[in-house]
Amino acid sequence: MKTLAALAELVGGKLVGDGSTEVNGLADLESANAGQLTFLTHEKNIDLLSSSQAAAAVVPISARDYALPVIQVRDPNLAFAIIHNYFLDRPFQGKGIDSRAVIGPDCQIPEAVTISPLVFLGRGVVLGQRVTLEPGVVVGDDVRIGDDTTLKANVTVGAGTIIGCRVMVHAGTVIGSDGFGYATDQLGHHLKRPQIGIVQIDNDVEIGSNVCIDRATFGKTWVKRGAKIDNLVQVAHNVVIGEDSIIVSQVGISGSTTLGTGVVLGGQAGVAGHLTIGDRVMAAAKTGIHANLPAKAVVSGFPAISHPLWLRVSSLLAKLPELVKDVRALKKHVAELDRK
Repeated sequence: MKTLAALAELVGGKLVGDGSTEVNGLADLESANAGQLTFLTHEKNIDLLSSSQAAAAVVPISARDYALPVIQVRDPNLAFAIIHNYFLDRPFQGKGIDSRAVIGPDCQIPEAVTISPLVFLGRGVVLGQRVTLEPGVVVGDDVRIGDDTTLKANVTVGAGTIIGCRVMVHAGTVIGSDGFGYATDQLGHHLKRPQIGIVQIDNDVEIGSNVCIDRATFGKTWVKRGAKIDNLVQVAHNVVIGEDSIIVSQVGISGSTTLGTGVVLGGQAGVAGHLTIGDRVMAAAKTGIHANLPAKAVVSGFPAISHPLWLRVSSLLAKLPELVKDVRALKKHVAELDRK
């Protein structure tokens, strides 16, 4: 239970109304009830507050008339997320090492950990403080995992992987599997190229479920600080994902491509190998990136072109049948004129 005044201070917002209003939880506009805090992202929807049962709301700073106490902020989404995390924050309570876990030799494991049933740790694994390994996690030899990191059920981490602090890896993800590399002889037979590098995951990264991040051929595949990777993403060998990048579901990034800081790749975007994608590039869903992109480029389409141009092109697609019909009619008319 927190007062509205305390929550306003937490997010640096402006309190309008009764600051002693108590809040015991959060909910959206439609489902919020007495005692709960809700939020409004757009001023145009301010009339919805009058029908909400919420005790208070987080609203845009430009809003003016309110049917209930509010906290005005520049970014309601961000403020609401901060408050939500605050309500959900709980002190770590380590459960120790379950008797059904398998721990290899020479591991370094502090007391404040949770190692669940059927976890397997290889030789020389080093765990930080307050690490949680859920059931079925497999960690290979010589892996290092930093403080406050959680690996959800059935995550697999290959040998030599380095994982930083406050990392969240969701169920079923594989980090450090072999990169996809082969040499082909004159008969078309494929000889595997050894993949002897590692994967490095920096601090504050979150990786969704069923993601595959391949180890490097040499050196490292690197996911830098604060990057967020959605479910079902493929990151190939020697890829570098820049700080604070967002990689949405079903994206595929081919080998040895480097993404700059704050890159956003929409769902099902594909990136060819050995490319450099500049800082703050944004690619819409299903974009096919086949060439280097400069910083702050915004692209769409397959192959990728500038987003404004793609909007013009896509708007014409529905008109193509009529355009083709007109062109054929014009060609027929010109041919008739030529015969005269």
